[in-house]
Amino acid sequence: MRSSVNHQHSPLEFIRLPEDEQRRRAIEFFAQVRTRRSVRQFSSEPVPFELIESAVRCAALAPSGANQQPWRFVVVSDPERKRQIRLAAEAEEKENYERRFPEEWKEALEPFDTDWHKEFIETAPYVIVVFRIDYGLDPSGVKIKHYYVQESVGIAVGFLLLALHFAGLASLTHTPSPMGFLGKILDRPPNERPFVLIPVGYPAPGATVPVIEKKGLDQVLVRA
Repeated sequence: MRSSVNHQHSPLEFIRLPEDEQRRRAIEFFAQVRTRRSVRQFSSEPVPFELIESAVRCAALAPSGANQQPWRFVVVSDPERKRQIRLAAEAEEKENYERRFPEEWKEALEPFDTDWHKEFIETAPYVIVVFRIDYGLDPSGVKIKHYYVQESVGIAVGFLLLALHFAGLASLTHTPSPMGFLGKILDRPPNERPFVLIPVGYPAPGATVPVIEKKGLDQVLVRA
């Protein structure tokens, strides 16, 4: 049953483009996106903070369940806090590689030459820690249920990664497990849970990435 309450609406800001312009933009966008890679070798060279702000501004425009925008972007540049995060992340990852990860998972990671050492957390000039806000709080402290939190934050992270790439910055999605230490180090409230840790900066001179193969369109697209 539809609510009888009248909510305000505004005109949609949408410009219908000629088909040739649509195709040109689609090709241009793909050409940009296809060059994005996860980087693990960062330069310590400073990055203008306005580029980080701009990327977060883009991420915060992502769609979300009931427009509750259940995300928080904590940008870490303080060397001591980055070091605390690195040490805590390495402690968990060392335990993962030595005891928790099943053999098939370690085999899947082999082509990427990863291990429990995470020096990129300290080297990159910024680390963006994205938190999901599992529930809101009204002024009296009563919990407000949030809907589709995981999906909403995942979409926002996608926006963020592309915005960083378009600004000429390299990034990496890192999810040390468990991640509870991030909330403690960064003094976040109980309703905010860490979702992903993203080092950001310029690639180190001579940085390399694994040779990988993406699935072809015929493997991911189904017309029904």
